[in-house]
This record gives sequence, C-alpha cells and structure tokens, in this order.
Amino acid sequence: MHYIWKEWKENIRGKGLWLALSIIVLISVSILFRSTSLSFDKGIYVLLINLFDTIIYFIPILCLFIGAFSIFQEKEQKTLIMLLTKKDNYTSFLLRKSLGLYTVVLVPILVWFFLYLLLLKFNFQLDIKAYFIFILAIVAMSLVFLQMGAAIGSFSRSRMQIIGYTIFVWFYFFFLHDFLLLSLLPDVTYENVKVFSASYFLNPLQSVRMFLETGMGVYSFGHMSRLLQAFMWTKPVFFLLGNLVFWIITSIAAGIIFHRKEGFE
Repeated sequence: MHYIWKEWKENIRGKGLWLALSIIVLISVSILFRSTSLSFDKGIYVLLINLFDTIIYFIPILCLFIGAFSIFQEKEQKTLIMLLTKKDNYTSFLLRKSLGLYTVVLVPILVWFFLYLLLLKFNFQLDIKAYFIFILAIVAMSLVFLQMGAAIGSFSRSRMQIIGYTIFVWFYFFFLHDFLLLSLLPDVTYENVKVFSASYFLNPLQSVRMFLETGMGVYSFGHMSRLLQAFMWTKPVFFLLGNLVFWIITSIAAGIIFHRKEGFE
C-alpha cells in the first residue's frame, strides 16, 4: 500500500500520466464524434474496433515510458539505494513498484472508460459484453508494456538509454516482429505451423487484437482450412493469457537480473 500511495503522489506531480490520459481522452472523444453517423444497433462494434486500432499506437509507448521513468526516478533521487540498504531486496522492490504502477495507471484509464460508456449510451445500443472485452484488451496491453517499461528502467543508466530502448521495443512489436515472421512464411507447413503460431502470438499486440476481434464476433473461425485450424490450436483468450504471463515474468526476471542501482543524467 505504501508503494501505491507513493507512486500516486509522484504521478500527480508529474506530467507523464496526465499526458497519457489526455491523449486517450482526446482520441476517444474524436472517434466518438466521427462515429455519430453509424447505425444505432451495430455502430458500437465499429467504434470500438476503430478506437482500439487508434490507441494501440499510443498506449504501448506511453506505458513503456511511464514504467521506465518511474523506476529510473528512484535511481536519480537515490531512494532506491536507501530502500535496498534498509529493508528491501530488489525483487521485493520491483514487485511492489510494479503493483503501484499497475494501480496508478489503470485506475484513471478504467474511470475514463466507465465515463465513456455513459457517453456511448446516448449514441448506440450498448453491448456490455463487447465493451468488457474491449476493456480487458486495453488492460492486458497496458500491463504487459508497463512491466516491460519497468524492466527498461531497471537496467538503464541514463534517460537517453531509456528513450533508445523504448523506441526499439515499440518499433520491434509494431514492425520488426511481423516482418521477421513474413520472411519465414514460405517455410510454414502443417507440421510446424503450431510453432509459427506461438511465435506470431508472442507479439502482445497480435494476441490482444485477436482476442478483441474474435470476442466481439468480428472474425469467425467456423470454416477454416486444416492449416488455419492448426494455426489457431487454442482459443484466443488462452493465447492472450499465455502472452500476458510470459512477458510479465520475462520482464520481471530481466529487471531483476540486469538491474543497475544507479543512474545518471
């Protein structure tokens, strides 16, 4: 609880969290205004997909920066050394700090999207299940990239390193990961398609997108070829859960193993 309160006070004084929330609010409102001409019955599905396709470019990099600078700030202010000297080991610190980050970032986002649901009620026929799936997709994506950001902050020794690592991670998941898999596509067969599938859904952006679009009924897998059936060898929700567990554990482990206690400007 102490870490959550400390994180909240630091982010209230800072600009990162409010900048991120402001961007999400502006994008959400603009998408709503652009969607007023959609049908009352089905328009909410189009709006949610369009909104997700827009904010997916912003939430990952914002969460990476917030997570990284939150950890790095402890180094700059020398509070990390004091915490590790007095009572905490780094594993305990990172886990508590991560919990604080989750709470401080997700609570304002969830509050906004609750208010956003009230705005949608005046324009569309609501589908609470579809909206809940949309919220879960946003939360899962935020958790993964916040933890990656915390790992970046753990092993970075300067703000320039944080910027470089963050841009690389963002660029990798948006472009390089899929580009590398496209180069392997001619070699995919029925025998190795599950390995290719696991690699494809290792990208959190793809697993979140598939979970959202299948959960809302945008995509159907009723008439698949044998190769596509092998590719989708489990439900999208399990791909998402596996991705969430893998990246959170990997990021925590990387942060613990490669952490540096001090940072400099």
